[in-house]
Amino acid sequence: MVSLFDNMSLVTEAEVQRMLSLVDEQRRKEALCYKHLFGQFTCLKSWLMLKELLDPLGIIDMEMRHNEYGKPFLVHHPNVHFNLSHCKNGIVVAVDNSPIGIDIESFRHANDALIRHTMNDDELAIIQSAQDPNIAFTSLWTQKEAVLKLRGTGISTDLHRALDGNGYRLETHICREKSYAWSVAYSD
Repeated sequence: MVSLFDNMSLVTEAEVQRMLSLVDEQRRKEALCYKHLFGQFTCLKSWLMLKELLDPLGIIDMEMRHNEYGKPFLVHHPNVHFNLSHCKNGIVVAVDNSPIGIDIESFRHANDALIRHTMNDDELAIIQSAQDPNIAFTSLWTQKEAVLKLRGTGISTDLHRALDGNGYRLETHICREKSYAWSVAYSD
């Protein structure tokens, strides 16, 4: 199950205050550690989106921990996997009964140094031949990050080979009107 939120016009002090009243003390403290309104908003909104996805499964205990690479997991529900991501244009949250990874990114210009640092030759060719190289770069980046988050390693591996291998399937979505792409990686 995936939930997407992209009405970022709701990033207001009033909405943050409203959401603070809907979460537990631990999440309130975590949200208020962020200096900026945007960080507070995404912390709270992603938590509420996750809660909404978990409610139909009967999960109310959402105590979390993180693995050594920072991937969160539910302490008392080891067979329920989730992942979340946000950017300036949206928030995505995914829940599955197998490991899952998700990433959302706003379209951005990638300079040659960044492309060469993060993409292999085949991916470079895709970007160079694309009608819009920025969208192609962003889409490939979300795929890489989703797969690495699925594996639970984050960006601690060779980015050129991030999409190599088996054991996953990818879905990528592009929203040109709101300038973002997101990908979800499911375990096979």
